[in-house]
Amino acid sequence: MTSEARKLPSGFGRLWTAQTVSSLGDGVSHAALPLLALTLTRDPMTLAVVTAAGTLPWLLFGVLGGALVDRWDRRRTMWVTDAARAVLLAIPAAAAALDGLSIPLLAAVAFLLGLGGLFFDTAATAYLPDLLGRDPALLERANSRLRGAQTAMSGFAGPPAGSALLALGRAVPLLADAVSFTVSALLVRSLPAVSRPVPEVREPLLRQARAGASYVFRDRLLLGLALRPAVGNVAFLAVETVLALFAHDRLGIDTYGFGLLLTAEATGGLIGAGIASSLGRRLGTGTALTCTAAVEGLAILGLAAAPDPYAAGLALAVCGAGMGATMVLAPSLRQAIVPAHLMGRVASTSRMLAMCAAPVGAFLGGWLATAYDIRTPLYAAAVLLLAMTAVTASMTSNRRVEEALRAADLAGSPDRPASKDPAPESTPNAL
Repeated sequence: MTSEARKLPSGFGRLWTAQTVSSLGDGVSHAALPLLALTLTRDPMTLAVVTAAGTLPWLLFGVLGGALVDRWDRRRTMWVTDAARAVLLAIPAAAAALDGLSIPLLAAVAFLLGLGGLFFDTAATAYLPDLLGRDPALLERANSRLRGAQTAMSGFAGPPAGSALLALGRAVPLLADAVSFTVSALLVRSLPAVSRPVPEVREPLLRQARAGASYVFRDRLLLGLALRPAVGNVAFLAVETVLALFAHDRLGIDTYGFGLLLTAEATGGLIGAGIASSLGRRLGTGTALTCTAAVEGLAILGLAAAPDPYAAGLALAVCGAGMGATMVLAPSLRQAIVPAHLMGRVASTSRMLAMCAAPVGAFLGGWLATAYDIRTPLYAAAVLLLAMTAVTASMTSNRRVEEALRAADLAGSPDRPASKDPAPESTPNAL
């Protein structure tokens, strides 16, 4: 039976449901937290502190977290992390109810939520190819569904709900997100156990973490796949840091309208995730990734020049479409070619590069808005995205992608090393 005809296993349905519920809660918080911060300060640099705090765990613990995930049971890591995040959110909810919210508290909660996200996301990324037998076509279908649901919930349904729930009370959206984490933890706990990768000889944690990082940096395809979100996050966080202020001061958008603006981006992301597989088949995965990168840069340029909320919403929708397609194609490719025993470390290294770049983008956006104009971070982000497109086009070309997939296929098992070192432009010899 071909990959296209095979059905996704029943366990995937529970994983999809868990991430869908959790993404709805994330969407609620995504709209509510910036608005909560705006009730405490209107200083762009202070807002940047809250935005950047959630990404700092990746800077401090990213590669080590991946090494731990490769040692731990991945399913258990996911549900324990979600349960802990549900408990954590009770703290700012109580503070909001008692009128005790502060910027330091929001930043601390954002940091701990980010730490939980590090372990959950890395474990989920490593668990999925084990669940699906590392089949490239099934991985692409699964990631398309996961990304589509995540985009629909965290962007389409969640932000308007977050804005509406905030009107009922400052604690309400935080409690809603806590409930979503609880439901997700229960569903993940019921997922089927999967066979563990062949264990490596036990080495010191730091040495294992370093091996995972070097695996990414010595391969041009994996490095190109990692650089795309890294540079992209500098740009996107520069935009996100000032987006609420830009929408309010320059576009005249109120609290509910801001939620709708985020929904426009999510709508585009949903469409992009849905057409990602088709783009990959028609253009080739490498060319499709280059095209989506260019679309993102041009869309942010359009957002910076937007004269009204409608043009801004259209620009964000186009940007979301590019991001949605990218977030299906790139992870599916990585999951298909990376050995199972290294998956946690490779995934966390790639994500760490992206997340470590985010604080740079957040502070860059705050500084540019303070020193120049609220639109300046948007123009700077567009330039960065277009420059990144030119740099990574050859690193993620169709030829490199095809060579990597052939090498993984010829190896037979992702955990059996190839018989000889690859050519410089192919994937690492574990493929």
